[in-house]
Amino acid sequence: MNFQKIFGKPPETEASAPGRVNLLGEHTDYNDGFVLPTAIPQRTTVQLGSSTDGHHHFYSEDLDERVSVLESNHTPSGFASYIFGCIQLLQKQGYTIPSLNLHVKSTVPIGSGLSSSAALEVATLRAVRQLLNLPINDVEIAQLAQQAEIQYAGVQCGIMDQMASSLADTEHMLFLDTRSLERRVIPFPSGAEIVVIDSGVPRTLAGSGYNQRRGECEEAARLLGVKALRDITDSSATEVLPEPLRRRARHVITENNRVLEVLQIVETFHETSLQRFGELMNASHASLRDDYEVSVPALDTLVGMLQKTAGVFGARLTGAGFGGACVALVAAGEGRGIASNVLEQYNQTGNTGRILVPATDF
Repeated sequence: MNFQKIFGKPPETEASAPGRVNLLGEHTDYNDGFVLPTAIPQRTTVQLGSSTDGHHHFYSEDLDERVSVLESNHTPSGFASYIFGCIQLLQKQGYTIPSLNLHVKSTVPIGSGLSSSAALEVATLRAVRQLLNLPINDVEIAQLAQQAEIQYAGVQCGIMDQMASSLADTEHMLFLDTRSLERRVIPFPSGAEIVVIDSGVPRTLAGSGYNQRRGECEEAARLLGVKALRDITDSSATEVLPEPLRRRARHVITENNRVLEVLQIVETFHETSLQRFGELMNASHASLRDDYEVSVPALDTLVGMLQKTAGVFGARLTGAGFGGACVALVAAGEGRGIASNVLEQYNQTGNTGRILVPATDF
């Protein structure tokens, strides 16, 4: 149901934000490292209006779920926790936020590792900024969105997802140093496009090993005497660590190096650069599977099928893992055909995958 039907009056404003897919730099953001995401066509749209009864009312059209909370109430669960967290953080910044009616509609798939939560947070903050004319910029929106996820949804996430949702577009890659927030917008290579396929295995971050992996990385950094694993560039330094900390740290260090190598080769992109980009994506998946242990058999199967397909430069899981989607770098103009052929093979093995990019009607 639309805003008018739910709240009895039209919205006063609306804003949207995209999901993202990460090409390289997985599990590096909370280690102060380097990432390389791009936006996807699917977006989350938030419509806003004022509430007159002293309560916030949040409605998700996709879930057909309505949640009402007092302005100072305890944090609600589910999708409403992200929205409530954004509002609470704005108030803590000193802004007066009135009671709101908020309607959410999204084409960003939930549980696929494409940052549906970040898109919801950024769209919510954009809509409130627009409604109240708040003096906050796009980087500050990303930072508030990250804190909403950490403090109110219980996921100790880095800032990549929110920065990508707030700053990235579908025509460029966003290189981001998550420690300094230094960033570069890099045109997507003309000879390639991306394919994103959902494995059909959903995952939840808060209930998965995500927070455990973060804790393991912090312990590894402590034992190595550095602020964060980003401060080590030679993976041989991990040999002094006990397992599984050695493998966790080795993934982060080698993954950061992979992102930095891509940053060097994008300056003179040509066919061999694309081949190398693909090799780095393949190496990233192997590292995520073996050293970081966040892949699952269905993802390994799907990635393996893509890697063996003509026209594919490289493929890897994307997002936190434990299910979700994979991304492939493929020859320009061949994405839809490659995705369709691989999906048909994959689903014949009893899986229920679906193509997310190239996007169809959604």
